[in-house]
Amino acid sequence: MSERELMEATARVLGANDERGSGAFYAPQSSVVNDAEKPGVKPVHYKVICISMYTDDLKRLDGMVESLKARGLTKANRSALIRYALSEVDLERVPKGL
Repeated sequence: MSERELMEATARVLGANDERGSGAFYAPQSSVVNDAEKPGVKPVHYKVICISMYTDDLKRLDGMVESLKARGLTKANRSALIRYALSEVDLERVPKGL
């Protein structure tokens, strides 16, 4: 196969004219679409947020997650640990200079 034929074949496989859209070669189109994947439908039981944390705090958090995983809690992650910590906070004990 010549270099030109190879380039044309590659363009056909990876081309923008693919009716399934970009990336279809690598990710086959699924016949089942979840409600959350439908345009305009957003999950209501959680929200994705962005917060700022100091790198030392993130290292500590990641260390805690790794420790939990080592104990067998394989689903431990940052979000789960933060949710647990929130459930354990006693607002009466939070220092005024927070």
